[in-house]
Amino acid sequence: MPQALRGALLSLRVLLLSAGPFALLAVALLVLAYGWLNPNPPKRVTLATGPAQSAYEEFGKRYAKALAADGITVVLLPSEGSAANLQLLREGRADLGFVQGGTAEPGVMQQQGEELLSLGSLFVEPVWLFYRADTARKVAAGAGGGKAAKAAIASEARLSSLAQLQGLRVNVGTEGSGVPSLVNKLLALNKLEPSTVRLSHLAQTPATVAFLNGELDALVFASAPESLMVQMLLQTPGVRLMDFAQSEAYARRFPFLTPEILPRGVVDLAADIPSDDVRLVASTTSLLAREGTHPALLQLFAQNAQTIHGGAGWFNRAREYPNTRHSELPIAKEGERAINEPAPLLQRYLPFWLANLVERMWLVMGVLIALLLPLSRVVPPLYAFRIRSRVFRWYGELREIEARAEADPAAAPTLLQELDSLEEKVGKIVVPLSYTDELYALRNHIHLVRKGLRR
Repeated sequence: MPQALRGALLSLRVLLLSAGPFALLAVALLVLAYGWLNPNPPKRVTLATGPAQSAYEEFGKRYAKALAADGITVVLLPSEGSAANLQLLREGRADLGFVQGGTAEPGVMQQQGEELLSLGSLFVEPVWLFYRADTARKVAAGAGGGKAAKAAIASEARLSSLAQLQGLRVNVGTEGSGVPSLVNKLLALNKLEPSTVRLSHLAQTPATVAFLNGELDALVFASAPESLMVQMLLQTPGVRLMDFAQSEAYARRFPFLTPEILPRGVVDLAADIPSDDVRLVASTTSLLAREGTHPALLQLFAQNAQTIHGGAGWFNRAREYPNTRHSELPIAKEGERAINEPAPLLQRYLPFWLANLVERMWLVMGVLIALLLPLSRVVPPLYAFRIRSRVFRWYGELREIEARAEADPAAAPTLLQELDSLEEKVGKIVVPLSYTDELYALRNHIHLVRKGLRR
């Protein structure tokens, strides 16, 4: 092996021995920091959605597809609706869930020590009250007046007040949907006792079948317009959507409600459905998360919400949702940043897992650099000492030979043999080229001692 190559390999080995402890220390500190910060999210998360064919189920599928691109498996947990999702979050069976405004009561939750965070308001959920046209005619015919007046009223009968539901068969959904609680609040405002309305609690699909078969007079949904049931009922002949003439008043009485208008023709322009603007009341649905959910998961959900809910819809313009308004619960920091700030710089150019790792570890890495930088100054002197010690350690034997010669000049022949042996060993020493001057200096000193012994 060429001498220069041997010197290079020696230099590398000594450098590794000198810098190795500091590198191991840095790695150990990074591992400890990684375990403490836990920067990368778990690969599996549970999202509470809603009943089959609901808007919650549809949005859940979109989130699952979006997060799959980042290697996250979203397990969709069907439920009866908003109230059931809130219960699943409280019990820890779901990490995130869609919850309708008005379902969570912050004061009660705070007293019970429950900590849930919101990732922002995602979309509007109007209260859809569908009724049968023949039911409206019966209500109008029984309102009083002469026969001619009743016939005129019944021909264009419409329901526009919840007070008109008295005595009707109305399905308000399952208890887990959150709609029964909302309907009870609205009925109370109209001074109607729930017992005066024949309320039922069927699930969406069986309730719709019963409604179309004439077994129910009205249906109440609280769902985004993406719901297949809503889309179908809006275009079903003989089914009408109640116009909430007092929508502004409802919104003033309940802060989680907002007045909305379903524009004329927005469902089907060609068929002019609906034929008039319809006033509705609506709540906003938020994506809630348990406080212990990994921050990176919250960030992923909040960022994907921009794409999933950011388009224009029947009740909103483009980029109006998601937002941090109308929230009854504290907004998570990740939701606040994702909604109101641009995407982080690193995430624009790097895969999410890498950008997230750097973003969450940069402070620790800065501290480690600040700590190890002064210590790293020890490496060059330590390297030089290790290299030079390969030469300097032979000076001890050389001085011993010289001291013995001074004490006993007659031992010079024996000492010359020891000196030759020492010189042979020194000839096998390998040092980097930058340190060869010290090696040649040792050889010169051996030569000087030899000259003294021969004299």
